[in-house]
Amino acid sequence: MNIIEQTQNGVTFFQSDGMAAAGGVSHGFSTRLGGVSEGMWASLNLGPSRGDDPDHVRENYRRFFAAIGADGRRFAMTNQVHGGAVRCVTTADLRDDPYDKAAYEADGLMTDLPGAALVVYSADCIPILFYDPARRVIAAVHAGWRGTAAGIATAAVERMRDVYGCNPADILAAVGPGIGPDCFETHEDVPNAMTAALSTAVLRHIKIKENGKFAVDLKAINAMRLEQAGLDRSHIAVSDICTACCPDRFWSHRKQGTSRGSMAAAIQLR
Repeated sequence: MNIIEQTQNGVTFFQSDGMAAAGGVSHGFSTRLGGVSEGMWASLNLGPSRGDDPDHVRENYRRFFAAIGADGRRFAMTNQVHGGAVRCVTTADLRDDPYDKAAYEADGLMTDLPGAALVVYSADCIPILFYDPARRVIAAVHAGWRGTAAGIATAAVERMRDVYGCNPADILAAVGPGIGPDCFETHEDVPNAMTAALSTAVLRHIKIKENGKFAVDLKAINAMRLEQAGLDRSHIAVSDICTACCPDRFWSHRKQGTSRGSMAAAIQLR
């Protein structure tokens, strides 16, 4: 599987060709292109908490959902806290306004409800979308370095298995655009967290730089976790795009700090 670029009605996004081929699901990873926001939020800001004009954000959501072929009238969001919790979404969690705040904290969402779109935010952190076409179950997670170390990707697979009876071998996963290892330069706290969680197997995805800091490949570590959770390697698509390297196309917390918007990743059972 691969992550491919698409543009619909001026909105540029990315999606998994494998999920698209499997059918029965709408999904996409947004960029910052194709919206109506202005100034430091220009143009497709999907972050309701960034200080943007709410009407602009609502229109951006309308455009994004329409571009990926999703119904924007029923969706679930969450308060992300860089943890490892995955919430099972029910009809009580659904809303039609991105400014209708969720009352819970989680970095992952999953559901088997047709027509319910799951939304997670990112601006360098790694968004991952899941689809089991056999059991018709979807999930979306936000994997920052803390969530990666906490095993948010593994938790999504295990929760899909335990709650909905999914076979991990049937699950398709798409690891979207996020910060690459060259730009994700860290102190030893991040490598220490990864090795504590994954032992020495993770070291091939961590390099020591000339300045004594570390380059950590969060996408590769999450892909490794997915394989360990039972996914077939051919069912895992990983974007090679670094959001910090492309601030003209993506929001990057590393490059832009708090003066920015947010991307979103969304998936919905048709």
